[in-house]
Amino acid sequence: MYVDLGNALGTRPGLDRDTLDRLDERVADAHGTIAAGREAEEHGYAALNLPETTDADAIRSAVSRFENPAAVLTVGIGGSALGAATVANALDSEVDAYFLDNVDPEWVTRKLDALPLDRTVVNVVSRSGTTAETLSNFLVVRDAMESAGVDWTDRTFVTTGEEGNLRELANKHDLPALDVPDGVPGRFSALSTVGLACAAIQGHDLDALLQGGADAMDSLSGSLYDSPGYAYGAVSYALARRGAGVNAMMPYAESLETFAEWFAQLWAESLGKDGVGQTPARALGATDQHSQLQLYRAGPNDKLVTLVRPREYEDRAIPETDLDGLSYLGGKSLGELLDAEFEATEASLKAAAVPNVRIELERVDERNLGELLYAMEAATVLYGELDNVSTFTQPAVEWGKKAARGLLGGGDFEEADAVQDKETLVVE
Repeated sequence: MYVDLGNALGTRPGLDRDTLDRLDERVADAHGTIAAGREAEEHGYAALNLPETTDADAIRSAVSRFENPAAVLTVGIGGSALGAATVANALDSEVDAYFLDNVDPEWVTRKLDALPLDRTVVNVVSRSGTTAETLSNFLVVRDAMESAGVDWTDRTFVTTGEEGNLRELANKHDLPALDVPDGVPGRFSALSTVGLACAAIQGHDLDALLQGGADAMDSLSGSLYDSPGYAYGAVSYALARRGAGVNAMMPYAESLETFAEWFAQLWAESLGKDGVGQTPARALGATDQHSQLQLYRAGPNDKLVTLVRPREYEDRAIPETDLDGLSYLGGKSLGELLDAEFEATEASLKAAAVPNVRIELERVDERNLGELLYAMEAATVLYGELDNVSTFTQPAVEWGKKAARGLLGGGDFEEADAVQDKETLVVE
């Protein structure tokens, strides 16, 4: 993986090399804290040990009973689904992957109607086993299977904590069960049982995914100049402190579109604390050159744009044409056009003094994807250290969970009272 910081220099807001050198001294201190946390396997820091601690054989063994599935359905939300979805949508497989990560009733119904339930493996993911959205969707899925004459116990496994409703369910019905790793927040769990079970069912190379993570892990050092992940985290932090409060993640590969969604949760939930943080925006090149680039280039000077692409890919030729004004495209390829769009966007942002960072992978495969996921997790942890935030907590999210549970009669929570006190100003 390669991170090019050149277009973050000399912009508005921007940095220079002297600033990076001074920042590097703080990176060394932050790395010391991170390394100590990893060694002690402290909560959160343990996530950066996953390439070494995840047991790929245990994952493969847990799903081995499901032979020749047509589809795998992951029932989870947030970090319990996004890592798995990122891998599934980036890599090709004959086994289709679906995700129930929302409780919109019409959407859930359409999803279930499209599935061959008798050949679908269901993975229910919740550390606590009490996540309202996940358990509600699972009950709906189970009911749909029973209505279709499918024995849901033959098609289901769980990924959960040592105790809770899902663990009890697995014990009662002898379902395969994978353990959620200790000390790893859900949004950091892509390279664990949480993110890799779906990949195993789809036939992807778990060892290569973990090896990519291990390669990124081995690059961590006391200098941003030695680690692509640290380089990205440090520069993002420095730009945010100078006014770049928005980070637009813009991959130039359809296969990485879900990666931008995964990154948005990782970045927002980890770093949005105590009035600081950098708001992630999701974009897709070249599509969003025609919908968002106008704002990025000519709007407020409050953005970092992160451009991601693979260096190698399967290409497709553009046919020759005699149409006026289009003959220059004949003999070229879609890949050449996409690369030109990428480099033109990058240059146009720099010309407008908008900071941007280039991230490149050799190709979109298991090893490179594992490296990318780990590097972004390391970038997030480093940013949190530099900004002195509690990276691994999410108190604002917990507030909303309590409010929703109270509204549904799941307990007496004062947060639910705040919903009832809503002021209204209705215009009809």
